[in-house]
Amino acid sequence: MRLIGITGGIGTGKSTVTDYLQTRYNLPIWDADVYARSAVAIDSPILAAISYRYPADILQSDGSLARRRLGEIIFNDVNERQWLEAQIHPYVQKCFEIAISQLAPDGVAVLAIPLLFEAKMTDLTTEIWVVSCDRTSQLNRVMARDRIDETAAQIRIDSQMSLADKIALADVNLDNTNIDNLKRQIDLQIGLVPGA
Repeated sequence: MRLIGITGGIGTGKSTVTDYLQTRYNLPIWDADVYARSAVAIDSPILAAISYRYPADILQSDGSLARRRLGEIIFNDVNERQWLEAQIHPYVQKCFEIAISQLAPDGVAVLAIPLLFEAKMTDLTTEIWVVSCDRTSQLNRVMARDRIDETAAQIRIDSQMSLADKIALADVNLDNTNIDNLKRQIDLQIGLVPGA
């Protein structure tokens, strides 16, 4: 069984890597962000806990989570971020464990976990790939994706474990400065699969 953990900083290109692994190699992608969204679905116990802890504007008119509002809270208060992660991470880990239990012994799967190290989920993987890029590219991507200014983007980047620390703990560092080079790096790593 080969369980490839994909992680990195916000805006470094993790989705680019998982999309390529899925389309080029037809590998299953298990995504922590997808599991986390289901954790806070309407009427879920975790969403109820969130709505109890925060002001009324944490929910939208349809009862769903106001993600932008929650982001403003947790990216500006480390204690609140830790509280939220303590609610969601166990749920996400259980989802991964169920998926792994259904994988064939010789199977290969990709676990996309942005907070792989922070959430202490490294034991779910057999190898860890960190997606990295330069700070300027990272800032620009976060600002464009989240439609926020540079200060807000820096706060979000700095709220995470540093890329340097993640690279030091990983098995593979994928440099996402150039897309063609990134794909070559992925191809090289996947070539390590016997018979691939």
